[in-house]
Amino acid sequence: MAGEILKQKRIAAGLALLRIITGLLMAFHGLEIFSKETMDMYKGWDSVKSLPAGNLFIYVGKAVELVAGIFLTLGLFTRWAALSMALIMLFICFYIGNGKFWYEDQHPFLFAMLALVFAIYGPGAWAFDNKIKKK
Repeated sequence: MAGEILKQKRIAAGLALLRIITGLLMAFHGLEIFSKETMDMYKGWDSVKSLPAGNLFIYVGKAVELVAGIFLTLGLFTRWAALSMALIMLFICFYIGNGKFWYEDQHPFLFAMLALVFAIYGPGAWAFDNKIKKK
């Protein structure tokens, strides 16, 4: 029994560590919203130009990356943040990119897969969600 509890605590701690690292990396990507040069580069992509309101999509996507990254890092509204992140990353992988998730578009695809882990399993340990749930 004690061994099972220890195992569950290790899993929760491991999930939390992955969540925090993933959240920080996603927030870092979201910070590009404040870089005019980077945002202008994205605006020049053909796949973005073909979107209705493509410029708006770029800013909404980067804002979601930033906010979802912060929420994931804190473990706050984890499932909502993770689902938002997964949707944005899958859109980037399969629409903005070429959908070659096994090679060229691996980066956003892996972010989406990690996000789905947190959407399914929750935040793990050290999360504000856990404190809110207790109240």
